[in-house]
Amino acid sequence: MAAPKKGRGPSGGQGRPGRALALILIAMVALTGGMFLSGHTTPRLGIDLAGGTSITLKAKSQPGKPDAINPTNMDTAVSIIERRVNGLGVSEAEVQTQGRDNIIVNIPKGTNSKQAREQVGTTAQLYFRPVLTVTAGQATPTDTASPSASGSAKPSASPSDKETASGSKATPSASATTQGRAVTGALKKDTSPSPSTSASGTPKASASPSASVDPATAELQKRFAALDCSTKAGRAKAGATAKPTDTTIACSSEGDAKYVLGPAEVSGTDVDSAKATIDQQRGMWIVQMDFTDKGSKKFQQITSKLSQQQSPMNQFAIALDGEVVSAPQVNETLSGSAEISGSFTQQSAQDLANVLSYGALPLSFDEDTVTTVTAALGGEQLQAGLIAGAIGLALVVIYLVAYYRGLALIALLSLLVSGILTYTLMSLLGPAIGFALNLPAVCGAIVAIGITADSFIVYFERIRDEIRDGRTLRPAVERAWPRARRTILVSDFVSFLAAAVLFIVTVGKVQGFAFTLGLTTLLDVVVVFLFTKPVMTLMARTKFFSGGHPWSGLDPKRLGAKPPLRRTRRVNAPTDPKEA
Repeated sequence: MAAPKKGRGPSGGQGRPGRALALILIAMVALTGGMFLSGHTTPRLGIDLAGGTSITLKAKSQPGKPDAINPTNMDTAVSIIERRVNGLGVSEAEVQTQGRDNIIVNIPKGTNSKQAREQVGTTAQLYFRPVLTVTAGQATPTDTASPSASGSAKPSASPSDKETASGSKATPSASATTQGRAVTGALKKDTSPSPSTSASGTPKASASPSASVDPATAELQKRFAALDCSTKAGRAKAGATAKPTDTTIACSSEGDAKYVLGPAEVSGTDVDSAKATIDQQRGMWIVQMDFTDKGSKKFQQITSKLSQQQSPMNQFAIALDGEVVSAPQVNETLSGSAEISGSFTQQSAQDLANVLSYGALPLSFDEDTVTTVTAALGGEQLQAGLIAGAIGLALVVIYLVAYYRGLALIALLSLLVSGILTYTLMSLLGPAIGFALNLPAVCGAIVAIGITADSFIVYFERIRDEIRDGRTLRPAVERAWPRARRTILVSDFVSFLAAAVLFIVTVGKVQGFAFTLGLTTLLDVVVVFLFTKPVMTLMARTKFFSGGHPWSGLDPKRLGAKPPLRRTRRVNAPTDPKEA
């Protein structure tokens, strides 16, 4: 006897709607919890909504270098401009490329727009300066600035600079010490490092400087003692107005050390190239740099002097816009090329190489456009966008209730779930990838309401078609799903493809519209599969919907349904017995 054929049940998780609902509920709880734990409970607003200044810079290549405008040079310029903007104490600024030769700088409200334009529009200044003194980055009391009789001073904390500059065959020292001359004693000497030292290795200092310090030196000493490099404001002010020929003070980029630096001996334009590479023999990341012919002679002269000094006077500071990005030691005379080694990671080595490369970057920037949006105007635009979204949502709700009646409840719950997922993701994507909700992005979210509602309508109409053919609700729900699923996927794929193409080929604020449209389209697929279909399956088991209540939206009479389809066994017609 043949085994009975088993009926084919619903595929996937559609026969178990509870699992799908549990999955999307867990996702909602996780995203909401992550939003509150991160402290970012509202989406990050763009300049046009929050207010601020938007500056567009156009790159120009120097004469004789037509290929200077390329992605590598533009990315390096972006990192330098971003460093400058951060020096203004701005925490929410955005610096990004736009197209091939434009850089967009968006600075939020509360920032001096004039100062910001001056900072981002000028060319970066990279100099190699000899280190005269280095101490910890915090401000020191005034009474401790005076040097001792021996002319040496010990910092309260050790700076983190441990890089070493050497030739290709030199072996770097293990670490750098942090002892140096007192401020006054260092400034009384010639600004260029002198090889004369005492037998113990401590630079000689003259008699007590208190009686012979000139006003300029005293003022620099006072500024150095008061300098606090642990704050952005302190790092931005240090050496901001110093000329290349001046002795100046500076902070490290991390803020853990402050320096007194001599006049610049080598400029950034003397650097021919710089790159980060890994030393296979030592298994460590290093930065290799080559100098021009003119720069090679300058570098040879300064390293010849520095190599004869004791630490920290054998260090040269690589100062970008007055901020020390590295201060390696010099152990030998170097000329055409050098390498900087230390406790580099791949990222830190590449960052330093980019900074060194910027000194020879054959680019300059012109200010193309400047747009300033006040906070009041941004608030008005945000309010107008929210009102437009509310009107669009209200119209969708009215249509669903008037046409689908009870089914509108499922559609509204699905829209609510989609809204929660969209809001939490936008709030989390702000700090994660820098996503900012601008006015075009708000328009994309409003358009997404119609796209999401369209998916529900497709499914509901497929169910109604099955009921019109005479089927009851529960089989109608399952038979309508495969046909509706194909239509929804094709429709959402077309919408997502359009959003992706728009995001790639456009720049600026239009990308916000494309990104929001693509994000909400993906969420529409998630909501329909994991919420709308499972909820519809559960609702089909209730008496209100399965019984065809007039307000359920699935009343067979209102839909003009045919008589129910029933399978009946064929009955043979009785035959009269034949007579003999």
